Amino acid sequence: MADIKNQIKGGIDSAADRAKNLTDRAADAAGNARQDAPGLVDRVKEGANHLLDNAGTVAGQAREKVAEWADDAGDTAKQAGKKVQEWAGDAYDVTADKVGDFGKEVTSLIRKHPLPSLLIGFGVGLLLGRAARMV
Repeated sequence: MADIKNQIKGGIDSAADRAKNLTDRAADAAGNARQDAPGLVDRVKEGANHLLDNAGTVAGQAREKVAEWADDAGDTAKQAGKKVQEWAGDAYDVTADKVGDFGKEVTSLIRKHPLPSLLIGFGVGLLLGRAARMV
């Protein structure tokens, strides 16, 4: 029985020694962590500041690019406006020429045939008068 008692006592002593070693290692690790913590905090702060600087730079570049695109869009809109103005002017000129030609043709036709022109004008006037009276 003394043997079993000695074996149990040896096992308990061995477990106690292991627990003491583990506790010492944990205390050493905590002490090392406490010593490394200020340096780690400084490194984290430096990294965060670096990230903020980079974010500011990227934001500035993005702002410049958007301003450039806005200028390009404004220039394109001005060019499109000028083109539309040119097309409208050309259409006006062509229409004015056509209307002028039509007026000349009608005037020429009335001078060649004055009596039928008067009768047609009278008939159209009657029809328009009756249509206006119905409304």
